[in-house]
Amino acid sequence: MHRPDPVSGSPPGEAPGPESCGPEILGPDAELDLSQDPATREVERTLARLDAELVGLSSVKTRVREIAALLLIDRARARFGLAAARPTMHMSFTGGPGTGKTTVALRMADLLHALGYIRKPLVHSVTRDDLVGQFIGHTAPRTKEALARAAGGVLFIDEAYYLFRPENERDYGQEVIEILLQEMETERASLVVIFAGYPDRMETFFSANPGLSSRVAHHIDFPDYSHGELMAIAELMARGEQFALDPGAVTALGEYLELRMARPRFANARSLRNALERCRLRQARRLVDLHRPLRRTELITLTAADVYGSSVFRDADPVPVTDDGAGRRDDGDDP
Repeated sequence: MHRPDPVSGSPPGEAPGPESCGPEILGPDAELDLSQDPATREVERTLARLDAELVGLSSVKTRVREIAALLLIDRARARFGLAAARPTMHMSFTGGPGTGKTTVALRMADLLHALGYIRKPLVHSVTRDDLVGQFIGHTAPRTKEALARAAGGVLFIDEAYYLFRPENERDYGQEVIEILLQEMETERASLVVIFAGYPDRMETFFSANPGLSSRVAHHIDFPDYSHGELMAIAELMARGEQFALDPGAVTALGEYLELRMARPRFANARSLRNALERCRLRQARRLVDLHRPLRRTELITLTAADVYGSSVFRDADPVPVTDDGAGRRDDGDDP
C-alpha cells in the first residue's frame, strides 16, 4: 500500500520481485553512491529544516538521523538484492510540554515518506477524547476512524497514558489499546504510530502493556530546554513574526525566564510563545497610548517595558517605569 521505492521499485528492506520495473540488481562488486539517490537529497533537506525549526535537542536529532540512515541503507541493500525484515517504526516520544514532540513527528513523517516507508507525509494527531467512546460499542468505530484518517501516514497519540486507567474497570481505553495492538502489527506497511507524553506516566503506560511496548522500537526522550536555549528560541520566534527584541528586552526576557522557569506548569517553548504574545499586547497598548505617528522601527521593536509588564515580576523587585507609564504590570501571563 505504500509508495513505491524510487530506486528499487520495492518497499525498503525488500528485494525487488521479478515483476519489478525498477533498476536491475547490482552485482557484488558494484558500487552505489547514496548521494545520487533522490531520497538522500530530500532527507538532507528535511533534516536541515528540523535544525532550523528546533534549537538544541541534539540527542533527538541524532536519533532521527540514525533512523534516516537505517532506511537509506535498507534501500541500498535492496539494490544489491539483499533481503531484510522491514524495520518497525512505531515510536514513543517522552518529554514535557513545549519540547518539540509534535514538530519532530511532522518532520519524521516527511522523512519516512521520502524514503518510501509511508505513502504520504501525513500526521493525524489525536488524544483520548478522539478515541474512547462514552458507551458500549462507541469506542471501536471512533478508533477505527482515527486509524483510517492516519492510513498511509502517522498516527500521533498525545498524552497516550490516558488510554490506560486501571482504577476504572469499566473504562473503554483498554479497547483502544487492543485495537491499536492489532493494527500496529497487521498494518505495518501502511501505518506508523507515535505515542507521546510525560516520561514517568509513559513508563507506567508501557510497563502495564507489554504487548504494546514490544511493538514500539524507538523510544525518544525530549529534554526540557535550558535557559540559553529558550533565549535562542525567543529570538527565532520574534524574527518569525517580524519583531525584534532590543537589548533591554533581551535582558528583561532573561530575567523573566529565570522567574517563570521556577514556577509551576512551565511549558518550555509553549510558555515562551505565550509570554511573547503578551509582550506584543503590551507593546501595542504602549504604542497606541503615544498618540502620535509611528515609525516602522517602533512597530517591530519589543522593549524592556513590554517584558517587565508581566505579572511574573509582581513579587520581584520593583521594575523601572518609563515616563509614559509603560512599565505597568498586568495579570495576563500564564501562571
